[in-house]
Amino acid sequence: MNRNVKYRYNPDTDNFERIYPSWRSRMAKILLFLLCSIGAGVLMMVVFFYSFGTPTEENLRRENAALKSQYNILNRRLDNSLKVMGDIQNRDDNFYRVMMQMEPMSHSQRFAGLDNEHRYKELQKLPDNGLVKLLTQRLDLFDRSLYAQSISFDQLREEAGRQKDKLSHIPSVIPIDVKDYTMSSGYGYRRDPVYGSTKFHEGLDFAAKTGTPVYATGDGVVEVAERRTGYGNCIDLSHGYNYVTRYAHLSEILVKPGQDVKRGDLIGKVGSTGKSTGPHLHYEVRFKDEPQNPVNYYFMDITPEQYAEMVREAENAGHVMD
Repeated sequence: MNRNVKYRYNPDTDNFERIYPSWRSRMAKILLFLLCSIGAGVLMMVVFFYSFGTPTEENLRRENAALKSQYNILNRRLDNSLKVMGDIQNRDDNFYRVMMQMEPMSHSQRFAGLDNEHRYKELQKLPDNGLVKLLTQRLDLFDRSLYAQSISFDQLREEAGRQKDKLSHIPSVIPIDVKDYTMSSGYGYRRDPVYGSTKFHEGLDFAAKTGTPVYATGDGVVEVAERRTGYGNCIDLSHGYNYVTRYAHLSEILVKPGQDVKRGDLIGKVGSTGKSTGPHLHYEVRFKDEPQNPVNYYFMDITPEQYAEMVREAENAGHVMD
């Protein structure tokens, strides 16, 4: 017997008669069933979407993750480019312009126009606006720095034309071929490998095989070409304009005192003479007899990237060999 079927006793007929629901009651049940079905469907969809997501949402998540990964890669590359640009600007202001007796570029000359916030307000309307704005600002910084640096180089080139003789004499290249050496020790305070004490290392140590060619880094006259205490076989070149370069621990000396040399001339070979723990070239640049950091004087034969790498190596190298 169907439990949903209802009956009512009729005393007039002395029978149980079936009760049929009204059309309103039927409509109410149908509506209730539809509402419950819709509610259950919506609930299932919400649970499914939050648990699994739609294919479109999954695609969007993957695309968003890929975009953020690309952003991080671009940001790291931009970091490296800005670091190289910072090294170039520092060398420009503190060496090139000092050497040419020119004033450093001012902050406003290098970074004019970068404080325009109105330009970046439109970026706030874009998705991930914070990342977009930051990357755009940093790209603008790099573009502006590159533009200002190109102007500075144009000015330096004009001045260099007026000081051609001075430029040919000032040391400005690496004394050993880039492919032939490993940076062993940088400029500054280092631990002495023989005595164990801390002392000021007045040059750079280029570790290389015995016999590796050593070249003059600027035009000049041989001032010293002899064996000296501590330095072993040593050459001092006088370049004029108060500059002297020193090349020590050589296995061979190929020049004589009083000899004129040109930048790039072969003057000696790497060795391990004097107070030395292995074959290397100890190289110094001196101005008015004061030691200078040689990394500031490599501007004619290496790229900005190579220069930045050399600065990093010189800062980190701590294995003094003399």
